[in-house]
Amino acid sequence: MKVVAFERQAQGTGASRRMRRAGKVPGIVYGGEQKAQMIELDHNALYHALKKEQFHSSILDLTVGEQQTRVLLKDYQVHPFKPLVLHVDFMRVAADRKITMKVPLHFVNAEESPAVKLEGGMISHVLSELEINCLPGDLPEFIEVDLSGMHKGHSLHANDLKLPGSVTVVTHGSENPVIATVLSQAAEEAAEAAAEPAAKEAEKK
Repeated sequence: MKVVAFERQAQGTGASRRMRRAGKVPGIVYGGEQKAQMIELDHNALYHALKKEQFHSSILDLTVGEQQTRVLLKDYQVHPFKPLVLHVDFMRVAADRKITMKVPLHFVNAEESPAVKLEGGMISHVLSELEINCLPGDLPEFIEVDLSGMHKGHSLHANDLKLPGSVTVVTHGSENPVIATVLSQAAEEAAEAAAEPAAKEAEKK
């Protein structure tokens, strides 16, 4: 994906406030051997880009004037209740240096699994994303999780995934975290019933 930005001269809280009133978002590009660069971006373009899954898990082509840089989105801040992006951070990437990123999991073929098709089970997605380490050129936009082989009483772990190129899973605490597991229909209904009061309470708040 391509991102267009402009070099930012003015700094400080007052300058950032004026920039936001003018429909711009202050940002920064850092990393590599170059010094950090202050930038500004069009708010509406950035706001809509942030809604796309690809923008969060892909290498981006950032253009600032005549300069083009490959970057990753590292952080962004939004207003607590307004649809307003307050700040954005990008990190430069080098082709020969591994990066660590969280990428989304896309689950497929659940309905074709024996667990669902024949055994009356339901597949619960334990994780929705996975932290990985890889070279920039091997960074996947998402990781596909094939559930077609799932049986009742079976769980799918990180080590069961087929990962491309230099991609490895970064684990925290568990060496082989569970990605998905099969629940009985009764267990799933009980879990939903238990979660209902909490959901209603959250809505009231």
